[in-house]
Amino acid sequence: MKYKNILLRALEPEDLELLYSWENNDTYWIISNTASPFSRYTLKRYIENSHKNIYETGQLRLMIDHIEDKLTIGTIDIFEFDPFHKRAGIGILIANESYRRKGYASMSLICLINYCFKTLHLHQLFCNILADNLISINLFKKHGFVQIGTKKEWIMTDTGYMDVLMFQLIND
Repeated sequence: MKYKNILLRALEPEDLELLYSWENNDTYWIISNTASPFSRYTLKRYIENSHKNIYETGQLRLMIDHIEDKLTIGTIDIFEFDPFHKRAGIGILIANESYRRKGYASMSLICLINYCFKTLHLHQLFCNILADNLISINLFKKHGFVQIGTKKEWIMTDTGYMDVLMFQLIND
């Protein structure tokens, strides 16, 4: 799946070291609800099983490639895929910091929304965003997501609890 200068693609065995570094970067753990590191073995098995259908696994991870620079800059996920109710959660990470705030997350989101609504025929998408993550909040709002609620004191941090905002996009 392409949109402008990004390509969303399936996981490849060559992505192992990149995923290992991202999944074990504890600064991302707060947004991914992770509490312990992943082994290379676990991630290798995850990649080996990534060929399975989203209807079978309930999730899909796509790598975000910058086409011109021939570089993988992040990942975008579909999770909690529910084909009966036609909904799914989405999450995005632009891990390569030099590619942040340049529109690549927006391009990736456009591509994924199109895939979810036109290919998977979903009725709605949702996401959960930390209340202090104004960049992500603005990104999702820009693409039509509406805040539908707040999970109060949902995430525990070293300095206390943080709220999580819930957003939803319904396909008209």
